[in-house]
Amino acid sequence: MEQVDQAEQIIVVGAGIGGLTAALGLAKQGWCVKILEQAAELSEVGAGLQLSPNAVKVLRHLGVDQALTKHIFTPQNACIRDFRSGRYYLKMPLASDVVKRYGAPYWHVHRADLHQELVAACRQHGVEIVLGQRVQGYRNEKDHVKVLLEKDTLKASLLVGADGIHSQIRELMLGMQAPIFTGQVAWRGTVPVTNIAGATVQPDATVWAGPNRHVVTYYLRGGAFVNFIAVEEQAQWQNESWREEGDVDILRDKFSGWHPEVTAVLDGCESTFLWALNGRPTLSTWHDERVVLLGDACHPMLPFMAQGAAMAIEDAFVLAKTLAKYDFKEAFSRYEAFRKPRATAVQKQSCDNAALYHMHGGWQGRMKLEALGMASKFANGVINAKLDKIYGHDVTTLEL
Repeated sequence: MEQVDQAEQIIVVGAGIGGLTAALGLAKQGWCVKILEQAAELSEVGAGLQLSPNAVKVLRHLGVDQALTKHIFTPQNACIRDFRSGRYYLKMPLASDVVKRYGAPYWHVHRADLHQELVAACRQHGVEIVLGQRVQGYRNEKDHVKVLLEKDTLKASLLVGADGIHSQIRELMLGMQAPIFTGQVAWRGTVPVTNIAGATVQPDATVWAGPNRHVVTYYLRGGAFVNFIAVEEQAQWQNESWREEGDVDILRDKFSGWHPEVTAVLDGCESTFLWALNGRPTLSTWHDERVVLLGDACHPMLPFMAQGAAMAIEDAFVLAKTLAKYDFKEAFSRYEAFRKPRATAVQKQSCDNAALYHMHGGWQGRMKLEALGMASKFANGVINAKLDKIYGHDVTTLEL
């Protein structure tokens, strides 16, 4: 049965961080917004996120930052440390320093907490969230787009695909594309601090660099939990699931002999998920007439700059702002022109960091880490220049 919706309705596919942020931004611009989510319930896998100042500024502009403050943890430093000795290759102050430099804080937040507050804000602004809805197809018409579901056909002015790396909307737009396995998998989990014995985890965002693998540790929820991401290189990934429950004993064995801060966290881990880290080719376009993509649907990236969620949040803001100023054709064109070069650059930098964290090249890899440490001590301008391009970017002030 065909349902005729309001002419000025936008349908957003996907109720993840990017989709919810887009829906909130669009609703605050006066659009009637409906989110279609294929899952039967609203939930997020239990894992942490690092929200750098460029993302926090968007959340502040959308009025979500205050609700998040009760959930966050503010790290003191960003560090790269040796996997075994624990020596610091890099130690850059965050906390008040990052606020002074960029005008917004650096936060750690549980993904579920951010998700919860975005859902609440969306509902407060009249966004309708419909669960258990999988899009089967779409068709651009002269003055609307038809969205084909299993049992219904919806009409809307515009369709936003925010449905992640396995985006159905992208496949409908550009055809099937097999994900590109990057040769790396990530074990992820959160550990109650009460489970951690034998070491004190430092209150930092820490990368533990080691041969062909690395671990990231940081606190969540005011310091009640430690989040970890343990990445290792693998020749192939045969499981068809995009994630699976991991075996914590295998995880501990793979990182046996690492620094006590790492092994204490893994020893306290009760459950973990295992992800294949996949990529996609650079897309020829992000939009098709009345349909547009954002976030991982159009530019998935490795998590080695902690910018995946931040890029989706920035996308959402720019998309909403361009649609507030221009007709959809001009808005989509400007949105892609603003976002594609930045997303592509961050993708590359994230990819480059994998080689750095995994000490590729043996002693040469260690020398690169040593050089990074020297640069941070005696030539902070070099490090800051790189971070300025990421953290200093403020989409809320862009002339769109």
